[in-house]
Amino acid sequence: MIPIKPERTSSIQTTPARVVETYLKPGILNLSALPPLSLYIHFPWCVRKCPYCDFNSHEASGTLPEQAYLDAVRADLEQALPLIWGRKIYTIFIGGGTPSLLSASGLDRLLSDVRTLLPIDGAAEITMEANPGTFEAEKFKSFAASGINRLSVGIQSFNPQHLKALGRIHDGDEARRAVDIAQSSFANFNLDLMYALPNQSIEEARQDITTALSFAPPHLSLYHLTLEPNTVFAKYPPTVPDDDSSAAMQDMLGELTASAGYQHYEVSAFAKAGRQARHNRNYWEFGDYLGIGAGAHSKLSFPHRVVRQARYKQPTAYMQQAMLGNAIVEEAEIERAELGFEFMLNALRLTEGFDVRLFTERSGLGINVIEQALNQAEAKGLLYRDFKVIRPTALGQRFLNDLQQIFLPD
Repeated sequence: MIPIKPERTSSIQTTPARVVETYLKPGILNLSALPPLSLYIHFPWCVRKCPYCDFNSHEASGTLPEQAYLDAVRADLEQALPLIWGRKIYTIFIGGGTPSLLSASGLDRLLSDVRTLLPIDGAAEITMEANPGTFEAEKFKSFAASGINRLSVGIQSFNPQHLKALGRIHDGDEARRAVDIAQSSFANFNLDLMYALPNQSIEEARQDITTALSFAPPHLSLYHLTLEPNTVFAKYPPTVPDDDSSAAMQDMLGELTASAGYQHYEVSAFAKAGRQARHNRNYWEFGDYLGIGAGAHSKLSFPHRVVRQARYKQPTAYMQQAMLGNAIVEEAEIERAELGFEFMLNALRLTEGFDVRLFTERSGLGINVIEQALNQAEAKGLLYRDFKVIRPTALGQRFLNDLQQIFLPD
């Protein structure tokens, strides 16, 4: 990537006009139109850091600096406005950490600030992540009244032994109660579950998904546990199911969800008709997103370039820098040679694939720039394509990493 360093005065970013000029000057691309824009807001605290988690989350100690953090988020958003003038927000996602630790008044203030500063589509999907153990029925009714219209509940498992192994703060009964509260306050919600857990049997995985399906959630996210670098599980690896058992679990989950009427539309996502996650789908279709909050990432398109940004990760540093008008710690333009891979890395996650025209619309490049890689993937049986669609085959879905790597630039 090509670093971008707009001029700065002291520690305060220079005038919005000069910043925008940096992005609007002639560049390597010629995008005919800008993609849809989403907003991501990161809340960095949780009750306890889970041993498998590699997200930017920090254990809360004492009273959370909620108002100071919300002040910083607003300042961060105000500084970002010149980069997205005139663009409407179609989805909002409040993630973490555990955003449901926010007070009802804090969440109401956050959404009020967003509405004051940004044009929000009238039918915007507004999602908030929540973890069992932080569920209070009245508070969640207040969240819904403030404008949250989709809840994503981090169940992970209904089995108390597996929840303990994962370091979760809730048990199976609290997980079920959380789903009941979600159902009572939100017409649209998602349940997150994991499989291939430490010492998990295929039958135990079946019980988890069967329990989840009994609630008829509009959307399910089913993740294979991975031992990510820089986590407790990476340092002290638990005993997990072998590859054959994991594959059997994956096949079983696919069969059960399909028979229950769910479409497997993305690697880890299953939805009832009309209930696909619009925010996440925008990621996979190489749409734009403005990331606000500690450690949040942005991908923003301009007529002649596509830019990535990252905010300061540590909450204290983020709050300090945001109030100085300097929340961004990294900023770079995606190089032309990387754009094909960046697009395919996301779009190949969609099981039904993507319209061939979308590649040019979102990357500003002709499909011919990845022709050699397409031919190679097709020859290996990992990819299907015709004049309208490009999609991974069943084999390509199973070996997605291998398929994506074919599109890495030389």
